[in-house]
Amino acid sequence: MRLSIGQVHRNVLALASSRSCFVLGDRLSFRMLSQPRAAGFHQTAWRGSQVVEDRGGPLTLASLEVQNRVEYGNKEKMARTGGPKPSSRGSSSLKVKPRVSSLNVKPVKTALPKSVGIKKTLKVDESLFSAKSFEELGLPPLLVDRLNKEGLTAPTEVQSAAIPIIAQKHDVVIQSYTGSGKTLAYLLPILSEIGPLKRPMGQDNSEKRSGIEAVIVAPSRELGMQIVREVEKILGPNDKRLVQQLVGGANRSRQEEALKKNKPIIVVGTPGRISEISAAGKLHTHSCRFLVLDEVDQLLSFNYREDMHRILEHVGRKSGTTSRDILGPLARRSERQTILVSATIPFSVIRAARSWGHDPVLVRAKSVVPLDSITVPRPALSQTDANSSSPSNSVNQAAVGSLPPSLEHYYCTAKAQHKVDTLRRCIHALEAQTVIAFMNNTKPLKDVVFKLEARGIKATELHGDLGKLARSTVLKKFKDGEYRVLVTNELSARGLDVPECDLVVNLDLPTDSTHYAHRAGRTGRLGRKGIVVTICEENEAFVVRKMRKQLTVPIKPCEFTEGDLVVHKEEDVE
Repeated sequence: MRLSIGQVHRNVLALASSRSCFVLGDRLSFRMLSQPRAAGFHQTAWRGSQVVEDRGGPLTLASLEVQNRVEYGNKEKMARTGGPKPSSRGSSSLKVKPRVSSLNVKPVKTALPKSVGIKKTLKVDESLFSAKSFEELGLPPLLVDRLNKEGLTAPTEVQSAAIPIIAQKHDVVIQSYTGSGKTLAYLLPILSEIGPLKRPMGQDNSEKRSGIEAVIVAPSRELGMQIVREVEKILGPNDKRLVQQLVGGANRSRQEEALKKNKPIIVVGTPGRISEISAAGKLHTHSCRFLVLDEVDQLLSFNYREDMHRILEHVGRKSGTTSRDILGPLARRSERQTILVSATIPFSVIRAARSWGHDPVLVRAKSVVPLDSITVPRPALSQTDANSSSPSNSVNQAAVGSLPPSLEHYYCTAKAQHKVDTLRRCIHALEAQTVIAFMNNTKPLKDVVFKLEARGIKATELHGDLGKLARSTVLKKFKDGEYRVLVTNELSARGLDVPECDLVVNLDLPTDSTHYAHRAGRTGRLGRKGIVVTICEENEAFVVRKMRKQLTVPIKPCEFTEGDLVVHKEEDVE
């Protein structure tokens, strides 16, 4: 009886949990085990008089290929000690694939794609770290012209480091302080490969593609909409339909209609909405070339786990492939270029990058290194280890170097009921015109706005309970100068881009140094100067000093008297 390869595959999988298989000569046979095995299978390969057993792994066509290299007995010892090699006739290494002519099945080709199994050569041109123009970075002329029209003539340090590396098709992790231009650092090399501004045909992009070619995931609606505006600004009014936002809180049906009508090449959205529309079959990303995870440390949180799993499984995975493919997840990862971005990179992000990408590279300002060169601490085994490699220490370590260099940091003490009045005196003393005040909870925001308005300071609130339209309106009025103070919660600590902001005030202490860094990054953006003031109670001052030590920046004690900022003697950074 002759069987097709499909029949063999189905029979093998059906017998995986309760059968034992062995290869005898050129024939494939099965026998029942007395006790079914819950995990794995028992495989015995016969070649001549040699027997090789494999007791682990799922039963698939790949496992049926006799590729075991385990040797037993004296021959194994001889091989390890460099003794005489066994003859090719009696070798137990089984390097020769068995013939399957008795089953009338053609051998299965398992050649790996070029991007799998071959490590890409990392070429770093350090002279580009100080590039004075985008032309030096090799961007297409059309894209450079568009940037010049928008007043963008010189790249930032992180853009000079990231653009050439992404152009070499490396998977990358981009780390740089908030407001340093990370968004354009990944958008520009992507737009040089796809869309109307890409480099001329014949230069690595002669292959015709259709459908969505880049998916950008952001943890908040504000950050997602900000990225969309950046893309639209570069593409211009005639081509802005090529980018589509898929954020929560908006009408899903309209988003699905826009996908069908506009046929975008770039999708930007939040994990929940992207996953939702993908599961409904309205978003096809199998042929996607780029996957960008912005603020990736936030996307790793438990709340996004299920949605992120679907996105990682579907984006850049060719249609028709299955999870049982012989090449496995590495081949699927190689079909897309994965870019992870954040101001803070804890060890959890490094582990994720190694899992999701292929030979990823860590890009910082004036620094490009393979991610494999970074040591990730193992889980703590003792109390001493726990103190040095705890999650909190990992997060705090990630915050080092994430602050804009042009910031000044202060803190002052006040009783809880006097914090708003201290904020008023702070604003007047520093003559700040655009202020963002952070609190930890949503409920007190309205009360703070009311008290500021009563003291003659125009203020408004921004939080997640507001609808999409209301949030957009508040942000527009704040950027236009209709409000002097924006009172908000942790929602705005990431992705809120207000270049004119000259003062950030913490009315409530951030939960850790990473949150402090992201809040502080709302000011001093793109080289501008900015001030960060933390107003805390007397018994909370030690927390500020602790964060000062973790961030290795001077946070000076001060007070506001008679309309002036009075700085006390600076305490040494421990």
